[in-house]
Amino acid sequence: MEALYWDGAYAIARRLRATQPNADLSQVTLNMIYNWVVALPEFQDDPLLANDDLLAAIYQEWYEETQPL
Repeated sequence: MEALYWDGAYAIARRLRATQPNADLSQVTLNMIYNWVVALPEFQDDPLLANDDLLAAIYQEWYEETQPL
């Protein structure tokens, strides 16, 4: 698997979709996303660099992947 970094919101979202297939996005919090991302074996970035904008971008990508137009 390819290494994941905070600036790869789309790649992270796709990985979370695969690892958390039963997640109800209406109940997912930014804290949950943070915990899931830093737990991914492919995640190679500094966990301290996370912020709400990065986590929201991951959520948005995940949402768009599961709710196509």
